[in-house]
Amino acid sequence: MTEEMEVISPSPRGTKRKGDESLRLPAPRRIKALAQDVVNKIAAGEIIVAPVHALKELIENAVDAGSTALEVVIKDGGLKLLQITDNGHGINKEDLPILCERFTTSKLKAFEDLTSIGTYGFRGEALASISHIAHLSVTTRTKESSCAWRANFADGKLASPKPGQNAEPKPIAGRPGTQITVEDLFYNVPSRRRAFRSASEEYTKILDLVGRYAVHCSGVSFSCKKHGASTTDVSVPVAAGTVDRIRQIHGSSVANELVALKAENDRWGFKCDGWISNANYSGKRTALLLFINHRSVESQAIKKSMEQTYAAFLPKGGHPFVYLSLDIEPQRVDVNVHPTKREVHFLNEDEIIAIICDEIRNSLSKVDTSRSFMTQSLLSNRPMVPLATPIKQITPGTPDSIDTTDRSVSKSAPKPTAKTRNDGNLVRTDASARKITSMLQSHPSADGAPTETENMDYEYTEKEASVCRLTSIKDLRAEVRDAMHNELTDIISTHTFVGIVDEQKRIAAIQGGVKLFLVDYGMLCNEYFYQVGLTDFANYGSIRFNPPLSLHDLLKIAAEREKKNAGDAADEVDWDEVVSSVSDQLINRRVLLLEYFSLEITEEGDLCSIPLLVKSYTPSLAKLPRFLLRLGPYVDWDSEKACFQSFLRELASFYVPESLPLPPAVDDSGKGKGKVVEEDAEIAKRREKVRRAVEYVIFPACKARLVATRGLLKGVVEVANLKGLYRVFERC
Repeated sequence: MTEEMEVISPSPRGTKRKGDESLRLPAPRRIKALAQDVVNKIAAGEIIVAPVHALKELIENAVDAGSTALEVVIKDGGLKLLQITDNGHGINKEDLPILCERFTTSKLKAFEDLTSIGTYGFRGEALASISHIAHLSVTTRTKESSCAWRANFADGKLASPKPGQNAEPKPIAGRPGTQITVEDLFYNVPSRRRAFRSASEEYTKILDLVGRYAVHCSGVSFSCKKHGASTTDVSVPVAAGTVDRIRQIHGSSVANELVALKAENDRWGFKCDGWISNANYSGKRTALLLFINHRSVESQAIKKSMEQTYAAFLPKGGHPFVYLSLDIEPQRVDVNVHPTKREVHFLNEDEIIAIICDEIRNSLSKVDTSRSFMTQSLLSNRPMVPLATPIKQITPGTPDSIDTTDRSVSKSAPKPTAKTRNDGNLVRTDASARKITSMLQSHPSADGAPTETENMDYEYTEKEASVCRLTSIKDLRAEVRDAMHNELTDIISTHTFVGIVDEQKRIAAIQGGVKLFLVDYGMLCNEYFYQVGLTDFANYGSIRFNPPLSLHDLLKIAAEREKKNAGDAADEVDWDEVVSSVSDQLINRRVLLLEYFSLEITEEGDLCSIPLLVKSYTPSLAKLPRFLLRLGPYVDWDSEKACFQSFLRELASFYVPESLPLPPAVDDSGKGKGKVVEEDAEIAKRREKVRRAVEYVIFPACKARLVATRGLLKGVVEVANLKGLYRVFERC
């Protein structure tokens, strides 16, 4: 039986199925040119990504204008307000109408100029982009102009400041230079504005950017603060060197461990200058300040190479600080590869990085053996004390014959060998060592401790310390912390007292490291006692008078002194009324004075006690009448914060040691007989008390707890540097 099978032949290969002819294809879309407003906003979004990018463009323009001082003011991280003021050459009034048009620049004339660009800005897009996404105003004045001109811009063109007003620039009073104010950044790009998480994060980025340019731009002062703040977050003077600028921005822990770096190569056409941290410094993350042809840029290749180089010198997890300034021949650099100019490309990148890393390796090898480690030694009959034990101590330039390869800590310690002492690095660290004052006068006691010369008995009470929850005091404490100067605080906290130089001008000498400083101890004491008043607020001791003193009599004594000092103007004041007014004022506020300041005044007008700020030191009671008199007109009794601040300032001024006349010198009027003029016994006694208090009470107290503020810089002068002096003597 046979079955018939139906065989279906395959369809020929390469054929296509027919489409559904019932479906109609959509008509092709026409290509249209975008509106110019959309084009400008797209370009602005590429160049100005965040407030920090807008500020970067403005800083670079200001430096290009020959400025020597830049002031930056920020509000809400730069989104609400971003203002930069410089003292450069300004902008001509005739150029203001096209200032914010795209591709208007004074840096380029032809495309070929890009191969030799030597300025920060060059494309003329920064101000144009900002004007499309923010409210922009420019105030500028050139040296030749008799007044400044202010112009407002919107969408790249001049705009009127208010509806109905003329858009032309208006003459106003102003100083030479340019001030650019950017308000409401991204006001018309809500999606971009909502993308920013917090204003503080953006402000941190701005501080980092300002700090970078403040380190690099020598000869230019920088300041940056929040709008409305009384203190600056970044403040770098114009005369500061590179290391001092790094110290101001990144702290003394970095600046004290820096090593200079220099490298150059004619074949690859580059020069390199910078400062790098040595092996004693180790940070949580790599801090790379990279400038190529003076433009702040980023380079992952350079950063990765730096970290690999330092890996042989730092402990695991440690990272370096590197400030690097590369000067590369302009024709080898392409600066126009990124909209924000954050990155640049240059020829022979690998070769240049290799040379720099080799130089870093050589520099670190020279100073690596000076590293110090903390060990503990158990001494007989003594408690365990930490000893700073340098493994090896050499200075750069020591012959390479010294073995630096053995870093093992498990090997036995080498036998002590005689080493040549480098007197130029000697630092006095023991305050009990012989000082210059020992050659001039005897110590008050054999052990160097002050002798108690004042007839005072101390009585201790069981009163518990109260916790201050007043917002005004917390704000005043925060202001002190914000005004802290790190370097000066380090000097005072580690200083060695040398001696009093001038008791009339209140100048003392201290040693910090290998440097000698003259300090206005009147200014130093004023700040110290003010800070004691803040930290111990409402917890002072008291100096009690037995019997109590008459407040009215004290005020009357002060009024007579003021009347005598006022001269002819004294007759214009009714001093009896002043005494009566201040007396009534203090008596009426006696409860507040006793609760917060331990200043006890009875209802009858008797002064029973005054605040005790520091034990073993009593202020000059001759200043008490004037202190009480000044509490009337010089204390703001109407505002809580101002009241506390002004009262504590007056109290600190009262506690400052008084200015004493210079000690008597030899009288040469007797034709060579050289008789010594005898000093008044009371003044001599007070001079001895002041000397002991300054050396043994006040300066040790400042060393322990003073927060040195920037205002104290006016009262500290460096007069000698031991290393510098040795270099001078070596030439002689």
